Amino acid sequence: MNEVHASEPFRTLFAREDAFAWLAAQTGPVFRAAPGRRTLRFEYAGAAWFLKLHAGVGWREILKNLLFLRAPVLDARREAVAAAALAAAGVPTLDVMAWGRAGRNPARRRSFIVTRPIPAERTLDDVAHAWLSTEERNPVLKRRVIRRVAELVRRMHGAGIHHRDLYLVHFLVSDLPDGLHLIDLHRAGIGRLVRRRWLVKDLGSLDFAAGNALLTQRDRLRFLAAYRGRPLREILPAERGFWAAVLRRSRRLHRRTERKGRDR
Repeated sequence: MNEVHASEPFRTLFAREDAFAWLAAQTGPVFRAAPGRRTLRFEYAGAAWFLKLHAGVGWREILKNLLFLRAPVLDARREAVAAAALAAAGVPTLDVMAWGRAGRNPARRRSFIVTRPIPAERTLDDVAHAWLSTEERNPVLKRRVIRRVAELVRRMHGAGIHHRDLYLVHFLVSDLPDGLHLIDLHRAGIGRLVRRRWLVKDLGSLDFAAGNALLTQRDRLRFLAAYRGRPLREILPAERGFWAAVLRRSRRLHRRTERKGRDR
């Protein structure tokens, strides 16, 4: 398996250069480095770009995911497909300029994805922490942000996509409330319909992450109404069990985080 998909200026470049070798040689500020994955910023054709390089994940990682009935992330294709689907659904996200993968052995497959930079210097988690300061609190803006996040998540789930890492740090902020961009899609699940368990996991993770934003019960109800796009009097009687499961997921994450903090 060896495939490369690219828009200009990379289409012309990769017609004469080996995409994998050329990208592997690029240098620049490294924003994230994890086993088998590296994200950096580089310059080409008078512009800045972001590059995520994937090395093979190894059989241990593949078998671990299969053991827990999870689809392993083998390459960058999933992130590229998810970004295209989100954009089509009206969710601001990564603008993918090129992606590719090489290798038949799934444990050793190499891949890459190149995206345009998003003009943002903070995440929604940064904004939430700022709201802890009295000087930074703006209740009207907070309500507008809650509605905007609910709208984007509703569109994502409506398009058959679940994020699997839906935390505030994965919303980049260029402006509030409308300038939110959803990123880190490499684990996203894509299908025609999102199953209940994945909805609960996404929404529970988001509620857990929003704890730093001093969420009130009213804030949660505002999110619920905006996410469903219906009045609360219609939602609550019919979906009480579903939203209770979301809160249980959020509380489990809180307890897990507290245990890890005590164990350090």
